[in-house]
Amino acid sequence: MTTTPPFRFGVVATPARTGTAWLDHVRDVERLGFDTLVAPDSIAHGLSVLPVLAAAATVTSRLHLGTYVLANDFRHPVLVAKDAVTLAVLSDGRFELGIGAGHPGTGPDNAMLGRTFDRPGVRVSRLAESVRIIRRLLDGETVTTTGEHYATTDACVVPRGTDLPHVPLLIGAGGPRMITLAGQTADTVALGIPLDADDATAAALVKVLRDAATAAGRDAPLELNVNLMAVGDAVPRYLADRVDPTALAASGAVSVVTGSPQQMANQLRERRERLGISYFVVSEELMDAFTPVLRILSGE
Repeated sequence: MTTTPPFRFGVVATPARTGTAWLDHVRDVERLGFDTLVAPDSIAHGLSVLPVLAAAATVTSRLHLGTYVLANDFRHPVLVAKDAVTLAVLSDGRFELGIGAGHPGTGPDNAMLGRTFDRPGVRVSRLAESVRIIRRLLDGETVTTTGEHYATTDACVVPRGTDLPHVPLLIGAGGPRMITLAGQTADTVALGIPLDADDATAAALVKVLRDAATAAGRDAPLELNVNLMAVGDAVPRYLADRVDPTALAASGAVSVVTGSPQQMANQLRERRERLGISYFVVSEELMDAFTPVLRILSGE
C-alpha cells in the first residue's frame, strides 16, 4: 500500500546584513509555520552558510535548518561531516545536510580557492565519492579510504558518547547521473528542473530516481522537493524580467502555482498525488504570498 507523504514547506533564506536582522527573520519563518529554513552556499555572496545556520539554531525550537545546497568542491567530506555533526547537536537534531556537485555559477568561487571548475562528469564522480564518505561518518563509522578524489585515514567525526540522531541527506539533482546518485543515497532529492518543466518532464526524472532507488535495494521512501519560482503573481526579483507566471502556469510548469490560496493548495495536492512531490520551498520574497497556502495545507 502506498502511503501519501506529508507535506513540508520551507523558505530559502539569504542571510541579512546584520545579526539582529537575520535572527528576527529566522524567528518570523518559524512563527509563520514553515517547516524548514534553508540557505544557499556561496563564497562571493552573502555570509558563510554553516555559521548562519548555527546562529539560527539558537533562536528556534521547531524549525529544521539546512543547506540548499553545499557545493561539494568547496570542502573535504570529512570537514563537511564534522560540521554536519556539530549543527545536528546544536540544533537538537534539526539539521538537514543538502549537497550538490556545483552549478556554473560556482565556477568563480572555485577559482577563489585555486581550484578548477571541472566538467560535470568529474564533479559528479567527486560528489559520489564524497557522499559515500560523509554518510559513513555520519553513521558513526571510522573511515579509512583511498579513492580517485579523496583519501582519509581513521576518520571519525562523532564525539565519543554522543547519541547523534540521523542527519538527513538532501541531494540537488537534475541530470541522469545526479538523479541516479540521489536515488541511491539521498533521503530527500531536490529536483533541478527547468523553469518551464511540466508534469511529463518531472515524471521522467522521478521514474529514473525511483528505478535507481529500487536497484540499490532501498526500502525507505524518498522525499521529493521542488523550489517554487512563482506563487500567484509574485516572483523573486532576480527572475522578474525572465518569468511570466501566467504563461508558465498555462504551460503546466511544476515550479509555479497560481490562483487563489485554495486553488494553489489544490495544485500542490495534485502534484503530490501525480508525482510524489511533497516538499516545497519558496524564496523569502515569496513568503507572504505563500503563507495562506501553507495554512490550508498545514498538517496534511
